[in-house]
Amino acid sequence: MKYLLSLLIIINFLHAQTIKDITTIVGIRDNQLLGYGLVAGLAGSGDKSKFTMQSLQNLLRNSYIKIPAQAIKSKNIAAVMVTAELPPFVRQGDTIRVKISAIGDAKSINHGVLLLTQLKGVNGKVYAIAQGSITANIDNLTTGYIPAGASIENEVNFALNKQKAITLSLIRNSAKDAYMIETKINKNFKKKLATALDTKTVFVKKPKDLSMIHFIALVQALDINTNLRKRIIIDMSKGTVIAGNNILIKPVTIAGSNFTLKIGKSPLDDKNWKNPAVNKGVDIGDDVKIGVNVQKIDFTNALIHSKQAPTLSDLMRAMKTMKLSIKEIISTIRNLKELGAINADLVIRR
Repeated sequence: MKYLLSLLIIINFLHAQTIKDITTIVGIRDNQLLGYGLVAGLAGSGDKSKFTMQSLQNLLRNSYIKIPAQAIKSKNIAAVMVTAELPPFVRQGDTIRVKISAIGDAKSINHGVLLLTQLKGVNGKVYAIAQGSITANIDNLTTGYIPAGASIENEVNFALNKQKAITLSLIRNSAKDAYMIETKINKNFKKKLATALDTKTVFVKKPKDLSMIHFIALVQALDINTNLRKRIIIDMSKGTVIAGNNILIKPVTIAGSNFTLKIGKSPLDDKNWKNPAVNKGVDIGDDVKIGVNVQKIDFTNALIHSKQAPTLSDLMRAMKTMKLSIKEIISTIRNLKELGAINADLVIRR
């Protein structure tokens, strides 16, 4: 089955990195939530595991319906684990995305309905209630998600406005970056506010004439010159690719089942593009040209011309124009990573 890329997002980073890009604030973080639930409404693709039948029996018992677990033969239900991330400062009534994973022998949970499920933190407290229709991941039908599938019931108390100082934690250990952050903050506010405690931690005191929120906004917006590794994020469930336009690609050629990508630093020979019997080239601007193979399969389907090294942004636009499947796009990016053609971390979200 061929899946087309439903959405392609390219985020252009046209500005320098800021302190916000390379640090987090200690105490402000996501919290993991977990719950056990049942999915109903599956068209024969559920499971018949004993714990699923026992769970359904308990659910029916709460509705004053008594039936032996062994008498339940339905394959329209499935036992699942439900996970979610509780962002900082969410309030009661806010909604968050939840992920669902079958734990029995269900074949698919697509379009099933997750029944009311409590989501708890590591302290055993219920923070959210999940329920809704599931959309399965395209590459694994036993996992899926519900956008805005859980409603926040309890909040994590953290009075940020009452804090007198913040502690910045660098995403990557670096004495150079810690020193640059300390120097940048002190120079910007013209007083000794920041102190690098180690290669990963910078302690910053708040000036008395600023609120904490205003102070954090000013600190996080400060530019910082660093060579922090960039990231490419692939969200399988949404069919999106997120990357910056400044991720360079080294010269490489990749051959797929029905396409070939040839990437080079210097301008390539344009003769093939001038011969309509060989290729029908389409110029989409920004030194990117797309060609469709007509006669010979050993000719490239896509040529990226660039005066300098082409970027991943160029490649994504070319592949989108070629209408390649999501599997081919992800495979290509992985191959580039394995070949060392791109210097960035690859993150796969399911």
